Amino acid sequence: MTVTLPLTLQDPQDHFAYCVQLLGGTTAASRRLGIDERAIRRFVSGERPVGTGLLEDMARALDTLSAEAIAAQQRIAETIRAGSAQG
Repeated sequence: MTVTLPLTLQDPQDHFAYCVQLLGGTTAASRRLGIDERAIRRFVSGERPVGTGLLEDMARALDTLSAEAIAAQQRIAETIRAGSAQG
């Protein structure tokens, strides 16, 4: 999956939509944020305004995802090192 950064992230709606893609799409964002998929689509489309609270929730979800990704990367690196030490 390729995610491209919007030209400007000054619009909260654009920034929210970008972050939804970083989380893995509408379904994944819905699960991580605890928000119905239809609501996610409405925020992305601009049908509903993206407020500060929602952006704060998104920031927390991205922090969690980042920590999970770092832990996964570390486990992979450890597995590779262990395999190299045996071979």
